Amino acid sequence: MRLVFLFGLPGSGKLTVAKELSALTGWKLFHNHLTVDLLLAVFPFGSKEFIELREQIWLSVFAAAAASEMPGLIFTFNPENTVRQSFIEQTLSLISTHSARVEFVEIRCEESALENRLDTPERRAYKKMLSLTDYRELRNRNVFAFPVMPAPQMSVHTTQQSPREAAVQIVEGLGLPLSSERAE
Repeated sequence: MRLVFLFGLPGSGKLTVAKELSALTGWKLFHNHLTVDLLLAVFPFGSKEFIELREQIWLSVFAAAAASEMPGLIFTFNPENTVRQSFIEQTLSLISTHSARVEFVEIRCEESALENRLDTPERRAYKKMLSLTDYRELRNRNVFAFPVMPAPQMSVHTTQQSPREAAVQIVEGLGLPLSSERAE
């Protein structure tokens, strides 16, 4: 199995690119906010319980996917300082024990584009960061600098290209197979 691990700042386009990548490959999309939103219904963000359960769920899904017959899984991730560095290390270790691999792809965009994307209907569908003031404050406090991510296999800039174009770039850059059922 190949775990395509898309990471980037809030508003960089991870989910929209991941949806297109899923459509092209036929691989399932595991959006990190599915776990985050589930746990926010019970625990405050950043609490000990929230952090432990979030990482446990992420790793459990990775383990089950790697042990299955799935050819690949797409995961979206926003580095931020409540995620322990050990999560990245555990992900790499777990995936390698299943003779699978993790392929890190950084999703980037110009700061002005990112700031314009923060408060959109798509982002409001999840409990995502919407406030430009909050984003700038967290960015200035280096909250998004941790955990330290491994060097990506590729970096995709989403400012001047559509999510579909970015997904095609990932497919070509990583040599991912196309689904025979994909929409043209």
